[in-house]
Amino acid sequence: MKLAVLFSGGKDSTYAAWLAKKEGHEISCLISIFSENQDSYMFHTPSISRVEVQARVMDIPLIIQKTKGKKEEELKDLEKAILKAKEDYGVDGVVTGAVASVYQVSRIQKLCKKLGLKCINPLWGKDQIELLKGLVKDNFEVIITGVAAYPLGKDFLGRKIDTKFINEVKILQEKYKINPAGEGGEFESFVLNCPLFSRGLKVESFEDSGEGNSWRRELEVK
Repeated sequence: MKLAVLFSGGKDSTYAAWLAKKEGHEISCLISIFSENQDSYMFHTPSISRVEVQARVMDIPLIIQKTKGKKEEELKDLEKAILKAKEDYGVDGVVTGAVASVYQVSRIQKLCKKLGLKCINPLWGKDQIELLKGLVKDNFEVIITGVAAYPLGKDFLGRKIDTKFINEVKILQEKYKINPAGEGGEFESFVLNCPLFSRGLKVESFEDSGEGNSWRRELEVK
């Protein structure tokens, strides 16, 4: 099938795209939502504008849709973007990186049904530790760009998701009941390299903002 990918530049949407391609599907375009609301219920926001660089090294067309990020109303903007993907690229379905968020996946499924498209969720229900291990196994280079839960702090920004990271968040899961892959909004990520990229990206500079256990890192990448 020809597919559009709801793409944030983070680990889940990028990994879902990779798994869909491995299944033999064609990734016809990416859809990224630029939300003005940093606390959006639906959409990833740290360094979201850097998806344009990722799309270039993937050589895949990118549809950008802006939204104010108001709860539920932002879905109307998502619908516009999905409809554009259907009209301009003839896609048969939409790929999401949803793992456990019923809120997100139910709304996307509803939109797809309305537009006559399949909704494909390669990561749905996947064990979160196994998901992280899969990223490492499949040579994904991923860094943390946002944290929003105790006991995570500013020191987590820029951390790579590797075996050491996985072992650490597994301990935090047991001790503090956090979602080890950040499914509860505990952290956000950005992919610097993966099998979909023609080359890896380098962080040229960054700017951190936040306090306590809530921090975000805006990247400049090349």
